[in-house]
Amino acid sequence: MLIDTDVLIWYLRGSRKAYNIIESEKGFSLSVVTYIELVQGMRNKKELNCFRKSLRNWNAQVLYISEEISSKAMFYVEQHFLSHSLQLPDALIGATAVAYGLPILTGNDKHYKIITDIRIKKFRP
Repeated sequence: MLIDTDVLIWYLRGSRKAYNIIESEKGFSLSVVTYIELVQGMRNKKELNCFRKSLRNWNAQVLYISEEISSKAMFYVEQHFLSHSLQLPDALIGATAVAYGLPILTGNDKHYKIITDIRIKKFRP
């Protein structure tokens, strides 16, 4: 399963539902875009080190952007930006889920529902 940025933010904010899901999903994946978004929201190196340690404890795998993911994201933006305002981070995260054949766990399902070949698992905090 690919965990979207918002679910990890809920976890970091202390959401019990997010905690239960993350702690029970040993071995989940996240996009490098999610990793970068989370790092950009951190206040100091201590938070960064804690996050990196948590990723190791969760056995989480960071999935990097490949040529296939870039190509899919470019297609999604071409097809859906003007009609649905699909943003680059969501296009890259969605393309990562599709390229790896993983469902995406997200509370922002409206960001991804226009991508027809993605499997969405809804998260409600």
